[in-house]
Amino acid sequence: MTTIPSETVIETRHYTDDLFSFRTTRPRSFRFRSGEFAMLGLPKEDGKPLLRAYSIASPNWADDLEFFSIKVPNGPLTSRLAQIKPGDEILLRPKPTGTLVLDALLPGRTLWLVSTGTGIAPFASVARDPETYEQYERVVLTHTCRTQAELQYGIDVVDGIRRDEILSEVVGNRLTHVATVTRETAGPNTLEGRVTDLIRSGELFEATELPAWSPDVDRVMICGSTAMIADTRVLCEAAGLDEGSNSAPGRFVVEKAFVG
Repeated sequence: MTTIPSETVIETRHYTDDLFSFRTTRPRSFRFRSGEFAMLGLPKEDGKPLLRAYSIASPNWADDLEFFSIKVPNGPLTSRLAQIKPGDEILLRPKPTGTLVLDALLPGRTLWLVSTGTGIAPFASVARDPETYEQYERVVLTHTCRTQAELQYGIDVVDGIRRDEILSEVVGNRLTHVATVTRETAGPNTLEGRVTDLIRSGELFEATELPAWSPDVDRVMICGSTAMIADTRVLCEAAGLDEGSNSAPGRFVVEKAFVG
């Protein structure tokens, strides 16, 4: 049986009772495109690996690897991952893949990163990649969660971009962050409601001061809950956007990998 390499946990952070992030060492040979996912996990009691797909949240230029995870009650992997601490080892397959990459989209003017929950993870990578801003004039990162506290990871990512001396120069004012909640009253700089409802009503476009999606200029990446992905796919198709892939680039892409 092929041995799966392991990496060392550097840092963990628990945002809520259900959400946490962690960083690990990155092997020099580990290469990935921003937005891809990797198979990672822990050994089971019998010694066999228990692996799940996790989007890589760190940009491809980072020295370490960052992941953002939900804690699934009694989940065979996430319930154990939630207990990791600095110094622990995790298994990491060395071949990342995925469809939420710039290569899977045709050239455009505005890139929309539509996410719910931990679906923001690949977009934390894409939004911190200078190449994204070489290809697009505007980038809109939407993040929908149940509560304000669950939005904090995305807020931290965007704040980090603003504070980074080099990245802030690259990004300038071209990144717009739209945070929305569905089970609480919206707080400062937050909208209320499901992102799909905000797209249908036009409120999302009003908030970003951008016109509704057009196949000529808009490109969309989607990651999050099954229901949101299905609804947003319908909205993309209704706007004339076609789905793309690594082999046949299009105007929107969807990630189909989940963790548990």
